[in-house]
Amino acid sequence: MSEQQPREEGRSELPIERGFPIERVNEIAEKEGLAKQHYRPIYTMHKWWARRPGCLFRAITLYTLLNDRTSSEGIDVYDPGENQTLGNNGLGKDDLIEAISQISMDDPESLWDFYTKDVRIKNQKILDPFMGGGTSLVEASRFGVESVGIDLNPVAWFVTKMQLEAGQTNVDQLEEAFEEIKEEVANEIQKYYRTSCPHGDHDADVIYNFWYKELDCVSCGHTVPLFKDYRVAKGRYGENKDKYYVSCPDCEGVTLVDDWQDKSECDHCNNQFVPKNGHVTRGGYYTCPKCGQKESITDAIASQGKPNQRLYAVEYYCSECDTQGHSKSEYKSYKGADGRDKNLFEDAKREWQTRTDLHEFVPHEPIPEGAITAASSVSGNDVFQHGLEDWTDMFNERQLLCLSKLMKSIDDIENPAREYLLLALSEALNYNTIMTSYNPGKNLISNLFNKNSFVSPQLPVENNVWGTKFGTGTFTAMWDMVKNGVEYAGSPTERYREDGETLETEEFSQPIGLNAQIYQDDMRNITAESEFDAVITDPPYYDNIIYSEVADYFYVWQKILLEDVYPGFDRDQTPRTESIVTNPHLDKTADDFEHEMGEALNVINKALKENGVLAFTYHHSDEESWGELLKSLCENGFEVTATYPINSDLNKFNKDEAVAFDIVIVARPIDSTTPISWNSLRRQIVRTAQETRETLEKNRDLTGGDIGVIEMGKCFQEYSKHHNQIRGAREGMTAKEVVDEIYGIIQKGERGEQDVYLDLLEERQPTYDSLNKHLKRSDAAEKSMREMVLFDVDGGDFNLCDWADKKRQAYVQSKVQEDNGDLTALDKAHFLRYRFEQDKSTSEYLEQWDTDELQDVCEGLAEATGDDTYLKMLGVDTSLLEFTED
Repeated sequence: MSEQQPREEGRSELPIERGFPIERVNEIAEKEGLAKQHYRPIYTMHKWWARRPGCLFRAITLYTLLNDRTSSEGIDVYDPGENQTLGNNGLGKDDLIEAISQISMDDPESLWDFYTKDVRIKNQKILDPFMGGGTSLVEASRFGVESVGIDLNPVAWFVTKMQLEAGQTNVDQLEEAFEEIKEEVANEIQKYYRTSCPHGDHDADVIYNFWYKELDCVSCGHTVPLFKDYRVAKGRYGENKDKYYVSCPDCEGVTLVDDWQDKSECDHCNNQFVPKNGHVTRGGYYTCPKCGQKESITDAIASQGKPNQRLYAVEYYCSECDTQGHSKSEYKSYKGADGRDKNLFEDAKREWQTRTDLHEFVPHEPIPEGAITAASSVSGNDVFQHGLEDWTDMFNERQLLCLSKLMKSIDDIENPAREYLLLALSEALNYNTIMTSYNPGKNLISNLFNKNSFVSPQLPVENNVWGTKFGTGTFTAMWDMVKNGVEYAGSPTERYREDGETLETEEFSQPIGLNAQIYQDDMRNITAESEFDAVITDPPYYDNIIYSEVADYFYVWQKILLEDVYPGFDRDQTPRTESIVTNPHLDKTADDFEHEMGEALNVINKALKENGVLAFTYHHSDEESWGELLKSLCENGFEVTATYPINSDLNKFNKDEAVAFDIVIVARPIDSTTPISWNSLRRQIVRTAQETRETLEKNRDLTGGDIGVIEMGKCFQEYSKHHNQIRGAREGMTAKEVVDEIYGIIQKGERGEQDVYLDLLEERQPTYDSLNKHLKRSDAAEKSMREMVLFDVDGGDFNLCDWADKKRQAYVQSKVQEDNGDLTALDKAHFLRYRFEQDKSTSEYLEQWDTDELQDVCEGLAEATGDDTYLKMLGVDTSLLEFTED
């Protein structure tokens, strides 16, 4: 895939290693996450899971690809806009270079001024080996850098391909192709989504059809409709607001009621009922209204087969009533499904059964068993228990008819628009399936992957496949999103926040997608060495999302038109065993994931230039995950150089509670590590954490949790330099053990009086203020330290008390005599040192005391004071230099 190049010698510190403007990024990310279609419509063209905000990757790229060696010949800076005047607002090349040098942890924002500028960075090459939805590549291409992306999943490859080609796509050509499709099949599809308007002798468009499932009671045979309650939807307009449309259990007429939890009367048959009282209860059970039998729904399906589905209600839009000035609650509302509505479905069903020429345009593969299609530790849902066997079982006959007509028509398109039309149809599958449900409280259809799994609802909602004026997820709505994405890609803009307002730049002249290459392959097949300046990626996280299984849903439809066009679309399903993920169905464990991720990091290390950088986003939930991550990085030749939080609620970080982290991690290849004792490293970690926190609290507007994440990164950096090189009594400490210690120090303040004493001892001339700073972030107490005679304040002077201090020695001697179990290792060390200096025997005490804990403390005392007598008195045949840093 590439030519080998020699690694460059030396490296410059990158802006992202000195500081990162998480406040600025997060305030954009929060807005972008809620309105991607406005901020970056290119990412709304098709679903991909766990997409990171585009603004985040733009910022990472800006702060990663520039460094102290960047020269004016290596960059161009333009103002967005048609004229593209260089440095029109006073920010040009020289300003950019100066901004790079000004970045620091306490003030990272000098470079942020260029976030909204059209910055071009020359002679840089990035790799994303887990490109997924392609966010990193799209953002990198806007800087003009050469980029390479790889993903094992063909759906990810296809989605990213379409995004990267969008900037060079002719929008007029797309519109012409859409008009061809519209002329050919729009009327044929729309005729099946018509209903009688309740307010006149004319038709209205169906927005959604509402269905329910029913089973026969296993005890008495009575047919049980599987309603949890009888709500259809909440009223939204005028006097109907806050009321509810409910379905009558007797006649299935739809009535507007004041309170769906109280007794109501049907407007159509006068039946009195409580809409709240359905027959489905928590845990997937039904209760028979006739005999009272409570039974598992899936058990009933296992004995009877797939449940029947009944159409019972319709949400409609009447354009005629709209133009005649009717109220919105009349021209866009809900009604019970009548005989015509049900007959229309039967007509579509008959056409589907007779139009065998269309059957080749729907998937014929069975649903593969997997961790999220069959119940497992990853997902409690099991599609097979609901009678689903083939992918087509996730659609009713009308949907299959309409979708196949669209597919056939798209297949006849010969210009490049064909694949964008396929992209729109594929995205529409997220909302056009009987696997979607309706939220009656929010009046919204859900999308299939609302929970990254396959949930078979008891009350499916059927969308209007082609679409009308209102509704979500229709083919025309998805096509508009695709077209908007293409238009954006040709001339992207940048939205940003300033003084609490959202602003938007002029259009950038450089389109998205230039100088990018992507491959559908296992990233472990990368053979490049010393080729890339940066790897910027969002890797998989254990079993957070099993991409191969969820992507299969789109894949089996895409392959119908792509099987003979692109490699990778010739299987029945997307690659599974090769995926780097834990998967209980394939017996792929956390150990397998860590091993395979280690292989991936090894490949990345080789692919990076010596001065290259790995910057990636990561999600995990506890200190154990930190340890596994740090271990994997260190054992594959990386040192962590920075970590930053991403738009997350980390308020729990400084409490003893679990918290999920979304973070950016920056790491660099490292050739070797140096030896150090744990005590020395621990003190460096404490000092680093303290200095980091003081700087950030003084100069940045960050939460305690955000600061904690940055602290962790700085402490990881300290450890990374000494991985597998811990000497002395704690020799052999693992990365996970070190992380436990670091996590305890930062999150839980796990430093007692002994630790604080040793940290103060290293300061040589500690003060009372120094003591208070240490006590503030520890579980030690000043009162306890006074009682232990670890310090005194004489005439205003703060003094640490050592083994020779009379009061300290008297305290220690009394503790030894009491022998009540609360003698600390520090007490023992001071006691033994006194006896050693007095030529008194120490052997009897050494025999009864824990020498490992004692040696650990004595090593700390020796290092802090430079006095190796503490080692000699234990009979340790070593010197300080043998277990301290070279």
